[in-house]
Amino acid sequence: MAGSAALREDAHAMQGELAQLRHRLHRRPEVGLQLPRTQETVLEALDGLPLEISTGEALTSVTAVLRGGRPGPAVLLRGDMDALPVQEETGFDFTSEVDGVMHACGHDLHTAMLAGAARLLSAHRDQLAGDVVFMFQPGEEGYDGAGKMLAEGVLDAAGTRVSSAYGMHVMSSAIPPAQFITRPGPLMAASDELRVVVRGAGGHGSAPHLARDPISVAAQLVGDLQTLITRRFNAFDPVVLTVGSFHAGTMRNIIPDEARFQATVRSFSVAAREQMRVESVRLCESVAAAYGMEVDAQYIEEYPVTVNDADHAAFAAGVAADVFGDGRYAPMVHPQTGAEDFSRVLAAVPGCYLFLGAAMGEDWETAPNNHSPRARFSDSVLSDGVLLHAELAVRALERDSAEVAVGAAVAG
Repeated sequence: MAGSAALREDAHAMQGELAQLRHRLHRRPEVGLQLPRTQETVLEALDGLPLEISTGEALTSVTAVLRGGRPGPAVLLRGDMDALPVQEETGFDFTSEVDGVMHACGHDLHTAMLAGAARLLSAHRDQLAGDVVFMFQPGEEGYDGAGKMLAEGVLDAAGTRVSSAYGMHVMSSAIPPAQFITRPGPLMAASDELRVVVRGAGGHGSAPHLARDPISVAAQLVGDLQTLITRRFNAFDPVVLTVGSFHAGTMRNIIPDEARFQATVRSFSVAAREQMRVESVRLCESVAAAYGMEVDAQYIEEYPVTVNDADHAAFAAGVAADVFGDGRYAPMVHPQTGAEDFSRVLAAVPGCYLFLGAAMGEDWETAPNNHSPRARFSDSVLSDGVLLHAELAVRALERDSAEVAVGAAVAG
């Protein structure tokens, strides 16, 4: 296995400190865009390092720039910091001390790994042919923190636009422990919301012919939307729609004036996403009109598809296999239907997002998954996550610097 022996040794030496930082973050989770205690913890972890640090205005982000020992481009490494509104049931001795809030998605590990990478690369800045931007991001879980950090200029924090960007996400199940996976092209789905209100005319449940029942139409739409997908969309460009909220009525013998439901929509291409935006609304309007009712159907775009640049995905996969050995990296066959606001970063600059198995014990296939109140992530992967972040930065800067030099020579 290749890679810098000094990087490897130093990364593994900080394992105990990384675990302590992770546990501290885990005990004090925060939700959303405002994470003051988390931001404070990150700033303390970065204190004393040769970093140019700035904090966000619209959110409690931390952006840190490390100037390399040699001139060159800049690369970005990202870690999200926010937790979920989940009551923890892991049994950890460092369980959440905040009722109803838990790091159920492993962002505490992401934050600790990125802080560790900042410390490791600071100690080896002479190896850097350029600069590294560390992006500590709040609000990944539904708050579009990445979009807000982009709006505040994180991609240009080093003074020039970063040439590439990398991030990773731990998984409490589905991936063997300590294994890295990724793939070129679509990695995670676009995420959108379909919000529907069907308006009829209320009446007595014994005489539906004297009313206009919005529940029956809304219920029909739940099924018709699934038929729309199977009959109007290419099976090899999939769309997933799930109605997760349906509300109507107050009593069994009263027909209400309206019924409403909300659905999450996942897609993997711009074409399928646009088709779903148009046709889902049109279907709702047509069915409601057929029964003499009105409908307010809104298709609300949230996160785009997370797309790995093919060259950068191959590069990241090669780094993981080289640093850790072939058994620690496996190609990802299918994209995930989950969504990720790092998609906004990868839409702006080329890069790659990876997954890292962090299940505890051998039963990784049936372990509680991310977002479960029983999701358990192992500390054992922390130093490996730090090492991969660092190796990606070092090697990406070398690669990007070489490409800049070639481009300049051709232009000259």
